[in-house]
Amino acid sequence: QVQLVESGGGLVQPGGSLRLSCAASGFTFSTAIMSWYRQAPGKERELVAAIGRDGGSTNYADSVKGRSVISRDNAKNTVYLQMNNLKPEDTAVYYCKAIWRAAVYWGQGTQVTVSS
Repeated sequence: QVQLVESGGGLVQPGGSLRLSCAASGFTFSTAIMSWYRQAPGKERELVAAIGRDGGSTNYADSVKGRSVISRDNAKNTVYLQMNNLKPEDTAVYYCKAIWRAAVYWGQGTQVTVSS
């Protein structure tokens, strides 16, 4: 059974940092393409960042480029999203997504709120 469990969200002040984690199980993590999405209230879910199977390729939404880093540890079956210089517009539920053997899996999400 595939499971993706996000953690690390919370309330942070503008300019602060957070590191989100997504622990994966139930599939061969090292062969999955992993990504982070977010969904703010009243908005569509959008891609934040994605990372290739070996971590060698990454891509980012323009809105977070230069402020965020996606990484993965295939030995720990975990993907991370380090977010710096957070802004109120980064407030959203952040979801982990895995693409494995042509199937798509989602985590339950973790709330990130940026507010003073």
